[in-house]
Amino acid sequence: MTGHEYADLVARYIVKNFASRGVKVYREVYVGKTLTGRGRRVDIFVLEPTTRTALAIECKYQGSVGTVDEKIPFALQDLQSMRIPVCVVYAGDGFSQGILHILSASPIAAYCLPGSKTLAPSQDTRELDSLLAMTFKWWDVLVRGKKRVAL
Repeated sequence: MTGHEYADLVARYIVKNFASRGVKVYREVYVGKTLTGRGRRVDIFVLEPTTRTALAIECKYQGSVGTVDEKIPFALQDLQSMRIPVCVVYAGDGFSQGILHILSASPIAAYCLPGSKTLAPSQDTRELDSLLAMTFKWWDVLVRGKKRVAL
C-alpha cells in the first residue's frame, strides 16, 4: 500500500462511519504554512460545518523499513504548531521501535488500519475513533458497547 492509498483508505473509513454525523471529508487541503515556511497541505481535512469545527489529519504508512522514520518527529512538531485540532494517523510494519514508541506516546497520533472491504470500526480504528469523538464531542462513540452504571 502506498501512502496515498493509505490516506484514501482512512478518508473512506471516516466518510463511511461518520458522514451521517454531518462531517465533510476533504483530501489534500492547503492549511497555512509549515514550520519551515512552506505551504502546508494536510492529507485529510474533516469539517463539521454546523459547529465550524475541523480536524487536520496527516497519514503515515510504512510497509517496509525506510526513511519515513526521520520524518515523524518533524511531522508531529509541525502539526502541533497549527491552531486547529490535528492528528497523525499511522499504520504499517516498517516503523522502527523507537518511532512506534514516539507515535504511541503522542497525544496527537492514532494508529488506524481500517479493513479495506468493510471499513467497519474495530480495535484497529479505535484510536482514530476516539480522537474524532473528542474533537467533535461525539461522546456516544466513546461509550459504545459499555454498560451504564446504575445504583
